Amino acid sequence: MNEQRQDIRGVLIQVREARLLLPNATISEVLSYADPDPVEGAPDWLLGRIRWQGWQLPLVAFSRLAGIAPEQGGLGSKVAVLKALDGNPRLPYFALLTQGFPRLVTVPRDALETDEPGDAGLPADVLVRVLLNGDPALIPDLDAVAASIDQALQQAA
Repeated sequence: MNEQRQDIRGVLIQVREARLLLPNATISEVLSYADPDPVEGAPDWLLGRIRWQGWQLPLVAFSRLAGIAPEQGGLGSKVAVLKALDGNPRLPYFALLTQGFPRLVTVPRDALETDEPGDAGLPADVLVRVLLNGDPALIPDLDAVAASIDQALQQAA
């Protein structure tokens, strides 16, 4: 019983050339990709805005934001709607472009270890590289992502 309390529910999200590991509680919904409404003057990683439950959510290509790889939506792409955890009332949710459906995973403490970035360092807006059962993943800094989005939207306005 004690071992189960040590496990956390996570979600693996495939983005271009990387996998992100997020807490399950941050995912509100997964949608099919549709072309977003453009945001004039926004950086290339901010693909535009999508409509979701009365909100206009910014859609982020994380691989572009982090400087990992070029990324754009298309056939087979999905959109994960995430709860912003930084408490900004202007941005309670944002959307993340994914390559296929996010996958629910159980993360036992003993199956997760830090993966040293070496000389390459960490990509932008990433807290840590990890190995989950030996497979590499990135844990994004969702507060930093939300701050990047907020700053980009203010500059584009």
